Amino acid sequence: MAGRPHPSGVVEKMKLSEMKIGVPSRIVQVGGSGALRRRLLDMGLTPRTRVIIRKVAPMGDPIELTVRGYELTLRLDDADKIDVQPLDEGERVAKAAVRPVGGKV
Repeated sequence: MAGRPHPSGVVEKMKLSEMKIGVPSRIVQVGGSGALRRRLLDMGLTPRTRVIIRKVAPMGDPIELTVRGYELTLRLDDADKIDVQPLDEGERVAKAAVRPVGGKV
C-alpha cells in the first residue's frame, strides 16, 4: 500500500494528491512534461522539499499546501504529478527542533 513501510523498512512513495491533511512529506519526484513541469518546479515544488497539505476545498479540488514557508493552492490534477514520501517521526522532530523562536525565519 502506498506510503506504508514494506517489511524491508523502505517506505513507498505516493502521490501528493493522496496525502492526508497535516501530514508532513518530502517531494521525491516531479512528473509531468513541458510547461506543466516547469511551472511546478518554478513554484518551488522541487525534489527534497518539505510540503504539508493544509486545506482541501469542499468538493476536494483544489488543495492548499505549505511549501518553503508560503501557502500554495494546487489543482488535484497537478498534485497527482508529484510523488512524495511521508516524513518519519525522527524527521518531523528534527525539523521542529530547528524552528526559530517566535516563528520568524
